[in-house]
Amino acid sequence: MHRRGVFVISGMALGLALLPGGAVGQQQQRQATPPAPQAQQPAKPLKEQVVGTYTLLIDDGVKADGTHVPNFGPNPDGLLILAADGHYSVQMMRTINRPKFASNNRTTGTADENKAAVAGTNSAFGTYTVDPADKSITFVIQASLLPNQEGQKQKRMITAATDEVLTYNNPRPGNREFEHAEVMWKKVK
Repeated sequence: MHRRGVFVISGMALGLALLPGGAVGQQQQRQATPPAPQAQQPAKPLKEQVVGTYTLLIDDGVKADGTHVPNFGPNPDGLLILAADGHYSVQMMRTINRPKFASNNRTTGTADENKAAVAGTNSAFGTYTVDPADKSITFVIQASLLPNQEGQKQKRMITAATDEVLTYNNPRPGNREFEHAEVMWKKVK
Protein backbone atom coordinates (compact mmCIF):
# COMPACT_ATOMS: atom_id res chain seq x y z
CA MET A 1 0.00 0.00 0.00
CA HIS A 2 1.23 3.48 -0.78
CA ARG A 3 2.30 5.76 2.07
CA ARG A 4 -0.47 8.28 1.17
CA GLY A 5 -3.15 5.59 1.39
CA VAL A 6 -1.96 4.55 4.83
CA PHE A 7 -2.23 8.17 6.09
CA VAL A 8 -5.73 8.60 4.64
CA ILE A 9 -7.03 5.37 6.20
CA SER A 10 -5.31 6.14 9.52
CA GLY A 11 -6.80 9.65 9.58
CA MET A 12 -10.31 8.35 8.89
CA ALA A 13 -10.01 5.72 11.62
CA LEU A 14 -8.77 8.31 14.10
CA GLY A 15 -11.61 10.68 13.20
CA LEU A 16 -14.23 7.97 13.68
CA ALA A 17 -12.67 6.90 16.97
CA LEU A 18 -12.89 10.45 18.33
CA LEU A 19 -16.62 10.84 17.58
CA PRO A 20 -18.71 10.54 20.75
CA GLY A 21 -21.14 7.65 20.73
CA GLY A 22 -24.63 8.67 19.74
CA ALA A 23 -23.57 12.20 18.73
CA VAL A 24 -26.07 12.29 15.88
CA GLY A 25 -28.94 11.21 18.14
CA GLN A 26 -27.97 13.77 20.78
CA GLN A 27 -27.92 16.55 18.17
CA GLN A 28 -31.39 15.60 16.94
CA GLN A 29 -32.68 15.53 20.53
CA ARG A 30 -31.26 19.01 21.24
CA GLN A 31 -32.99 20.41 18.20
CA ALA A 32 -36.32 18.91 19.23
CA THR A 33 -36.22 20.53 22.69
CA PRO A 34 -37.40 24.17 22.51
CA PRO A 35 -35.23 26.74 24.27
CA ALA A 36 -36.33 27.88 27.71
CA PRO A 37 -38.22 31.19 27.59
CA GLN A 38 -36.03 34.18 28.39
CA ALA A 39 -37.18 36.79 30.85
CA GLN A 40 -37.96 39.92 28.87
CA GLN A 41 -35.72 42.83 29.79
CA PRO A 42 -37.47 46.12 30.49
CA ALA A 43 -36.76 48.75 27.85
CA LYS A 44 -33.79 50.94 28.69
CA PRO A 45 -34.38 54.65 29.10
CA LEU A 46 -33.64 56.59 25.89
CA LYS A 47 -30.56 58.22 27.46
CA GLU A 48 -29.05 54.77 28.09
CA GLN A 49 -30.03 53.49 24.64
CA VAL A 50 -28.06 56.18 22.82
CA VAL A 51 -24.83 55.82 24.82
CA GLY A 52 -22.13 54.19 22.71
CA THR A 53 -19.74 54.47 19.79
CA TYR A 54 -21.14 54.61 16.27
CA THR A 55 -19.92 54.56 12.68
CA LEU A 56 -21.65 56.69 10.04
CA LEU A 57 -24.04 55.00 7.61
CA ILE A 58 -25.64 58.03 5.97
CA ASP A 59 -25.75 61.80 6.28
CA ASP A 60 -28.24 63.01 3.70
CA GLY A 61 -29.97 66.24 2.93
CA VAL A 62 -33.66 65.52 2.25
CA LYS A 63 -35.54 67.70 -0.25
CA ALA A 64 -39.23 68.59 -0.02
CA ASP A 65 -40.06 65.83 -2.54
CA GLY A 66 -38.26 63.22 -0.37
CA THR A 67 -35.14 63.00 -2.53
CA HIS A 68 -31.99 62.19 -0.53
CA VAL A 69 -28.69 63.87 -1.40
CA PRO A 70 -25.54 62.62 0.38
CA ASN A 71 -23.84 65.49 2.23
CA PHE A 72 -20.43 63.77 2.29
CA GLY A 73 -20.55 61.69 -0.89
CA PRO A 74 -21.87 58.19 -1.51
CA ASN A 75 -19.89 56.38 1.22
CA PRO A 76 -19.06 58.84 3.99
CA ASP A 77 -16.91 57.90 6.95
CA GLY A 78 -17.63 59.07 10.44
CA LEU A 79 -17.47 58.35 14.11
CA LEU A 80 -19.84 59.45 16.88
CA ILE A 81 -19.07 58.84 20.53
CA LEU A 82 -21.84 59.47 23.06
CA ALA A 83 -20.34 58.93 26.51
CA ALA A 84 -22.46 58.00 29.51
CA ASP A 85 -21.26 61.16 31.30
CA GLY A 86 -22.90 63.40 28.66
CA HIS A 87 -19.86 64.23 26.50
CA TYR A 88 -19.76 63.65 22.75
CA SER A 89 -17.34 63.76 19.85
CA VAL A 90 -18.32 63.56 16.19
CA GLN A 91 -16.36 63.44 12.95
CA MET A 92 -17.79 63.01 9.44
CA MET A 93 -15.93 63.17 6.17
CA ARG A 94 -16.07 62.59 2.48
CA THR A 95 -13.49 59.94 1.63
CA ILE A 96 -14.20 59.35 -2.07
CA ASN A 97 -12.54 61.69 -4.59
CA ARG A 98 -10.91 63.73 -1.85
CA PRO A 99 -7.75 65.32 -3.24
CA LYS A 100 -4.52 64.72 -1.36
CA PHE A 101 -2.36 67.70 -0.41
CA ALA A 102 0.57 67.96 -2.86
CA SER A 103 2.84 69.18 -0.03
CA ASN A 104 1.78 66.27 2.24
CA ASN A 105 1.45 68.90 5.00
CA ARG A 106 -1.89 70.21 6.26
CA THR A 107 -0.43 73.63 7.08
CA THR A 108 0.81 74.29 3.53
CA GLY A 109 -2.19 73.17 1.47
CA THR A 110 -3.31 75.21 -1.51
CA ALA A 111 -6.57 77.18 -1.42
CA ASP A 112 -8.32 74.46 -3.46
CA GLU A 113 -6.93 71.64 -1.27
CA ASN A 114 -8.02 73.42 1.90
CA LYS A 115 -11.47 74.19 0.47
CA ALA A 116 -12.04 70.54 -0.48
CA ALA A 117 -10.85 69.32 2.93
CA VAL A 118 -13.07 71.72 4.88
CA ALA A 119 -16.14 71.26 2.65
CA GLY A 120 -15.82 67.49 2.98
CA THR A 121 -15.42 67.39 6.77
CA ASN A 122 -17.50 68.08 9.86
CA SER A 123 -16.06 67.72 13.33
CA ALA A 124 -17.18 68.88 16.76
CA PHE A 125 -17.18 67.95 20.43
CA GLY A 126 -18.94 69.07 23.60
CA THR A 127 -21.81 67.82 25.73
CA TYR A 128 -25.24 66.41 24.99
CA THR A 129 -28.57 65.83 26.68
CA VAL A 130 -31.44 63.53 25.77
CA ASP A 131 -35.08 64.53 26.20
CA PRO A 132 -37.20 61.35 26.27
CA ALA A 133 -40.46 63.32 26.21
CA ASP A 134 -39.93 64.68 22.69
CA LYS A 135 -37.35 62.04 21.66
CA SER A 136 -34.58 64.51 20.99
CA ILE A 137 -30.87 64.89 21.54
CA THR A 138 -29.35 68.34 22.03
CA PHE A 139 -25.67 68.93 21.37
CA VAL A 140 -23.93 71.84 23.13
CA ILE A 141 -20.94 72.54 20.91
CA GLN A 142 -17.73 73.34 22.75
CA ALA A 143 -15.50 73.35 19.64
CA SER A 144 -16.19 72.77 15.96
CA LEU A 145 -14.51 72.79 12.58
CA LEU A 146 -16.92 75.66 11.86
CA PRO A 147 -16.08 78.25 14.56
CA ASN A 148 -19.53 79.89 14.16
CA GLN A 149 -21.11 76.83 15.84
CA GLU A 150 -19.07 77.05 19.03
CA GLY A 151 -21.29 77.69 22.05
CA GLN A 152 -24.46 76.78 20.11
CA LYS A 153 -27.10 74.28 21.15
CA GLN A 154 -28.31 72.09 18.29
CA LYS A 155 -31.38 69.92 18.74
CA ARG A 156 -31.91 66.75 16.70
CA MET A 157 -35.10 64.68 16.61
CA ILE A 158 -34.40 60.97 17.23
CA THR A 159 -36.30 58.76 14.78
CA ALA A 160 -34.69 55.42 15.80
CA ALA A 161 -32.64 54.28 18.79
CA THR A 162 -31.95 50.55 19.08
CA ASP A 163 -29.06 48.30 20.03
CA GLU A 164 -28.03 48.49 16.36
CA VAL A 165 -28.69 52.03 15.06
CA LEU A 166 -29.25 55.63 16.01
CA THR A 167 -31.03 57.85 13.50
CA TYR A 168 -31.87 61.49 13.94
CA ASN A 169 -33.05 64.41 11.84
CA ASN A 170 -31.70 67.92 11.80
CA PRO A 171 -34.79 70.08 11.22
CA ARG A 172 -32.71 73.18 10.40
CA PRO A 173 -29.91 72.15 8.02
CA GLY A 174 -27.49 74.84 6.90
CA ASN A 175 -28.32 74.18 3.24
CA ARG A 176 -31.62 75.93 2.44
CA GLU A 177 -32.41 73.55 -0.44
CA PHE A 178 -33.20 70.77 2.05
CA GLU A 179 -36.22 70.34 4.32
CA HIS A 180 -34.09 68.49 6.86
CA ALA A 181 -31.01 66.33 7.13
CA GLU A 182 -31.14 62.66 8.08
CA VAL A 183 -28.18 61.06 9.84
CA MET A 184 -27.93 57.33 10.53
CA TRP A 185 -25.27 55.70 12.71
CA LYS A 186 -24.48 52.03 13.32
CA LYS A 187 -23.51 51.09 16.89
CA VAL A 188 -20.08 49.51 17.23
CA LYS A 189 -20.26 46.26 19.22
